[in-house]
Amino acid sequence: MSELYDVIGKTYAQYRRPDPRIASIIMGALGDASTILNVGAGTGSYEPRGRNVIAVEPSLTMIGQRHPDTAPVVRASAAQLPFRNDQFDAALAIFTVHHWPRQAAGLREMARVAKRSVILTWDNSFNSMWLVRDYFPSILDEGQFICPPLDMYRDIFGHISVKPVPVPHDCSDGFLQAYWRRPHAYLDPGARSAISAFAKYPPMDEGLTKLRRDLEDGTWLARNAHLLAETEMDLGYRLIIADRN
Repeated sequence: MSELYDVIGKTYAQYRRPDPRIASIIMGALGDASTILNVGAGTGSYEPRGRNVIAVEPSLTMIGQRHPDTAPVVRASAAQLPFRNDQFDAALAIFTVHHWPRQAAGLREMARVAKRSVILTWDNSFNSMWLVRDYFPSILDEGQFICPPLDMYRDIFGHISVKPVPVPHDCSDGFLQAYWRRPHAYLDPGARSAISAFAKYPPMDEGLTKLRRDLEDGTWLARNAHLLAETEMDLGYRLIIADRN
C-alpha cells in the first residue's frame, strides 16, 4: 500500500476532500468515543476534530499532504499497530482495508487496540455501476478480489452492524464511484490519479477512449439518463461497526 500511494497519491488531497454527509454517518458510528485511532489514515479525511486522535499511515507521500491541523501521525502498518491492548475507544479505517497486504491481521489489530471498530468499505457482492460494467470490467474483477467479503469481518469481530453509505450526486470525495452522475470527471487525469483503481490504466486506455466517445455521441446519456433524476445512490459502500464484548 505504501509504495502504491507514494506513486499515485500526489493529488489526493485536492480530489479526495471529505464529504460532510458521509462524515456525519461516520461520526454517528463513532458515538462518544474520545480516543480514536485512524488506521490507514491517508491525508486525514474523516478524522474527527475535537477528540484525541492518532493516525497510522505507511505512505510518506500521503503523510506529506496532511494538513497541520490533522492528528499526529505514526508511520506504521495496520498489521503491526504499535499500541497496547484497549488503548483506544474506537479504531477507524476508511477506504483502506482493500489495500492491506495482510487484511485479517490488520483487522485483528484494530480489535486488539480498540473497543469499537468502524470501517468504511465496499461490499464485493454488490452489483456495480456503469463505470466498471461498461468500460472497466477489470476494475470490478480486481475489486471483488481485494475487497474482503463481509463474512471476513464477521469471522474476526463476531457480531457486526452493517449500514449502507449512499453516495451523493455531488460527493466531494472523489473515490471510484463518486462521479456516478458526473461521467466527464473520469476523463480528468487528476481525478483518476486520486483513485487507486486507475493506477494501472494509461491515459489512452481502451475504456477511457470508449467513455469519451460515448459521452460525445450521446450513447452514455441514452443508457444512463435515469441517473440524472437521482440525488444519491447505494453503490455498495458499507459502514461496518463492531464492538468487542
